[in-house]
Amino acid sequence: MLVTLRDLFRYNPEFRIGACLITLVAGMASLSLASPYAPLDTFVVAPDVPPTLAHPFGTTSRGQDVFWQLTFAIRNTLLFGIVVAVLSRLLSLAIGLIAGYKGGWVDRILMSINDTFIAIPLFPILVLVYFVLREAMSWVALAAIMALLGWAYDARLIRAMALSLKTREFTQTGIFSGMSTRELLLGEHLPYVLPIVFATTMNNMNWSIGLEVTLSVLGFTDINSPTVGGMIYWANQHTALVAGVWWWIAFPVLLIVLLFIGLFLLAVSMNEHIDPRSRLRRLGNGGGL
Repeated sequence: MLVTLRDLFRYNPEFRIGACLITLVAGMASLSLASPYAPLDTFVVAPDVPPTLAHPFGTTSRGQDVFWQLTFAIRNTLLFGIVVAVLSRLLSLAIGLIAGYKGGWVDRILMSINDTFIAIPLFPILVLVYFVLREAMSWVALAAIMALLGWAYDARLIRAMALSLKTREFTQTGIFSGMSTRELLLGEHLPYVLPIVFATTMNNMNWSIGLEVTLSVLGFTDINSPTVGGMIYWANQHTALVAGVWWWIAFPVLLIVLLFIGLFLLAVSMNEHIDPRSRLRRLGNGGGL
């Protein structure tokens, strides 16, 4: 997997651009550790100050420095996407690999559950969960709920790969040599599906972050926890655009767009690497992959 990522960075321009954008966003998030202000403090600076040398991104109507507030917001938003992606990848890997390898009634039961989750309308469910758990809704709770709802599509994709791997000669050799199911799936099949897992992780992060931003802008999350969506929510509450405080919305939107583009380019480049036809087209055009 590391060799694949190295080759992608060396030969694939989309992967390089995506990696640079994600590095930029991650660097912005890491600056939160050096912030001179606490994330929830208000009126620590003069309100509604446009971008200046002292305040590069301006200040909000709540007396917060947009730059430093955005470092906390993008950090929490990025961590949210990572947590959802990791938890949902564990579910999709376990269900997809087991269903594809076992087949039979195990496959039918797991795929019936999988298809049920695919059919569930996620946004109304999340809004309903918010109203039911309004007092207990937190960043962690929302991430766990979205992880439980966001694994089904990728589990079916991993199952398809597992069905193919099941018929390979090395699988039969492993069975005849006495390898257990766990050893076979983790030691032999998992390395083959890791590129798919990487691509789906990027897509899942885009999905979860986009949904979290949407819910936050509408006020259906913990708005006191600084996130990019939370910043836009408070900007809307203070009618920032009408008041001419455009920087309160512009910079959070710009940063989240850069994050979306970076994750998208990483996913697209990995999908291209997985697809042999795409690699042949790139080789025909003089590329390295």
